[in-house]
Amino acid sequence: MAETVAKFSFLPLTKTFVSLEGKDYKEYYLKWSLKDRIKAKIFTFDQGFQAYEKDKFALDFFRDPNVVSKLETDSNQGQTAVLGTKAKRVVVTSVPCTILSMAFFDKIMDGNIANESGDVRKCFDEFKEEFTISDNLRQMLLNEDSDVYCEFSEGERSEFVFLLFSHLCLGGQLCQYEDNVQPYLDITKAIYKDLISVQKHPETKELSILSQVFKVSCH
Repeated sequence: MAETVAKFSFLPLTKTFVSLEGKDYKEYYLKWSLKDRIKAKIFTFDQGFQAYEKDKFALDFFRDPNVVSKLETDSNQGQTAVLGTKAKRVVVTSVPCTILSMAFFDKIMDGNIANESGDVRKCFDEFKEEFTISDNLRQMLLNEDSDVYCEFSEGERSEFVFLLFSHLCLGGQLCQYEDNVQPYLDITKAIYKDLISVQKHPETKELSILSQVFKVSCH
């Protein structure tokens, strides 16, 4: 079957994401087994975009020669290589992105998951798939039967900032967990600010998020 004609074309831009590439957090990425396994790249595109076009947009993106030759991916062995292959199809899901303040996570310090200083409450070890659950933070993230899982609703769990936070907390295969939640919160905030665009209303001065976030499964 012949490929459909692309509507969007893309060009890579040079930008350093301080939250991912700066020196401040390198030791944590190494400790969490995430060094060189979280990446961000920025591309510009040549046509106006509407949310209803997300499937076409993503398919054009993953078929564009400038993307295929520049976008990096990791193998299961941790090796990095450019994508190199055009997508045959994509599955695109919208990800809610509405949170404007890290106060969203304040209830973590209510004493059930962590105390006011951020120290995480320990628990007896449990096992969930490849994860060892040894504290209430990971109980909240992974164990639907735990008392603390319901601290965040399903809607809150679907938010982009919560997904970032979860990814950092769970880490990679050889992750060494933190005893205090603050480093997870600090780096979540830094990445979120690096990736999300915000605007201020000229009259009300209220902030709103301009960015749209999508999860793409590329085949």
